[in-house]
Amino acid sequence: MTPRVQVRRLPERGAYDREAIDAILDEALICHVGFVVDGQPYVIPTIHARDGDRLYLHGSTASRMLRTLEGGTPICVTVTIQDGLVLARSAFHHSMNYRSVVVLGTAVEVDDPRERLHALEVISQHVTPGRWNDVRRPSDVELRQTRILRIGLDEASAKMRSGGPKDDEEDVALPVWAGVLPLRLVPQEAVTEERVPEDVPVPEYVRHHRLAAPDQPGTG
Repeated sequence: MTPRVQVRRLPERGAYDREAIDAILDEALICHVGFVVDGQPYVIPTIHARDGDRLYLHGSTASRMLRTLEGGTPICVTVTIQDGLVLARSAFHHSMNYRSVVVLGTAVEVDDPRERLHALEVISQHVTPGRWNDVRRPSDVELRQTRILRIGLDEASAKMRSGGPKDDEEDVALPVWAGVLPLRLVPQEAVTEERVPEDVPVPEYVRHHRLAAPDQPGTG
C-alpha cells in the first residue's frame, strides 16, 4: 500500500491485502481506465483480466486509449461490484453495499508473442471460463490488429461496504421500512446463434456459467 491508494474517506472500509484485491478484480467483468491527454481527462470502460501480479487490458490497435497508454501515460484502473441498495429511514443515510478496487500505475505494451497469446487466453478465461479450449486461436492477422497492455498491481487498494442502514437513533422509531435490497449479476438462459448446427449443444460452461458467491467481505 502506498499513500496514493490509501483510503481516506471512511478508512475502516479500506483493504490492502492482495487476497481481497484479487478477488474483486477476478469477479468484475468490466473495468474503467482513467487517463489524461493534453489536459483532458478520459474514463473508458473495457475488459480486463488479472494474471498473478499483472493486470491485462486489450483492444484494437485503432483504439485511441490503447495508443495513448502505450506511450507510458499514467493511468487509474477501477472496478466496482454493486452488492445491494441500502435503504434507510432518512434520505441522507441511503447508501449502497459494494466492493471496489483502484489500481494506479503506468501501462506497458506486451510485445512478446507468447505473452500476448497468454494474455488473450487469460482474458477469455476471465470472461467465460472454459471457452478458450473450444474456439479457434487468433490468427497472425488478428494478433497484429490487437494491442495488449500490462499494468502491475504494486499500487492497489480495495474499498468495501456491507451491512444495513446506519440511521440516526432518533429516526429508528419512524414508520418507514428500512433494509437492504441485495443485487447480483445473474446469467440468463443462453441464446444460440441461428447458424450453429443443431447437433452442437450449448457447452456446460455456458449453461452453468456463474459469478462468485454472493457472500462478501466488508463491514460498516
